Amino acid sequence: MNLTRLFPLTCVALLALAGCSKDSDSGSADSAKLEVRLTDAPGDFRSVVLDVRQVEVHLKEETDPNGWKMLAFTPQAINVLEYVNGKSALLVNEDFAPGDLKEIRLILGPDSYVVGRDGQRYDLKTPSGQSSGVKLKLNKATLRKRETFQLLLDFDVAKSIVERGNWKPGNDKKERYLLKPVIRVVAQDLRAGIRGTVNPAAALPQILAIRSSILGPDTVSTSADASGAYQLNGLAAGTYRVEFFPSTTAPANGPAYVNIVRTGVVVTNEKVTDLGTTSLN
Repeated sequence: MNLTRLFPLTCVALLALAGCSKDSDSGSADSAKLEVRLTDAPGDFRSVVLDVRQVEVHLKEETDPNGWKMLAFTPQAINVLEYVNGKSALLVNEDFAPGDLKEIRLILGPDSYVVGRDGQRYDLKTPSGQSSGVKLKLNKATLRKRETFQLLLDFDVAKSIVERGNWKPGNDKKERYLLKPVIRVVAQDLRAGIRGTVNPAAALPQILAIRSSILGPDTVSTSADASGAYQLNGLAAGTYRVEFFPSTTAPANGPAYVNIVRTGVVVTNEKVTDLGTTSLN
């Protein structure tokens, strides 16, 4: 299995992952079960709410416009910042006919928004999400009888929300941010990961886990929460370089926060590697 690269909405020709696990409660003996979950890499906002209206999968070749199938999903507003550090929102859980999936897409409504650190609400403009949807390609995604197929959609807030360069305080708040979704698709049965804590927690670092592969560097990112905890899930086995970049400035009467790089971090299948506490002073 491969780890899907991070990719922008405008570039869908990248790898994705899929995985199967046994499920004895799959409905009929001839059906599979499809599960879709959403998780998030934190960003510098109080809330990030996505107006998700529909979830679909494509069952035929890409050129066939009739291959889309709507999944059993209840339209809802999802604050993705509630699903970090190993938590995920269950979007779809339904019996499904065995076979191949080619793509998955999310149809977004017009009511996505963020609440900034200033407490203000800013609407998110979505260039194409409302019409064509956020499309994510799948590679060799096959549902089999009496098995559960799980897809984890890893939404990267920091890369997905883009501030307009010419926006200034006092301008229309609805025009400040654009939503350009950057989503990783990972196989749920890839249970490897990296977790740990940072000290001091007030440094609020961004954390990158970088693995070299034959396809080039594979980078997964997250941020530590207010307690200093972080967790990266859905990682392929291998050796990683983990980099910590504080996003805040240390108090004037204390030691400065510094960037830290930890090399030779070994990640193995089915396990979460605990890095313990990393000091950023």
